[in-house]
Amino acid sequence: MKKFLILPLAALLGMAALTGCTSTSYAIHTNDGRTIISDGKPAESDAGLLAYTDANGVKQQINKTDVKSVSEVPK
Repeated sequence: MKKFLILPLAALLGMAALTGCTSTSYAIHTNDGRTIISDGKPAESDAGLLAYTDANGVKQQINKTDVKSVSEVPK
């Protein structure tokens, strides 16, 4: 009887662990009025660029002087 409970319990714990691993999205607001949604937190470089991964999974960069603000998107 205990064998029948172990597999569903393990599956439930695995699903619960995976839901906690989702990445946070950020909104990058530009000076010209655009809003870019990034997958994960954008990273600043010494070259004056803000690197981010867009919604399609493509790595992009934008000049930091073109960015008005960066904010976390609430889930």
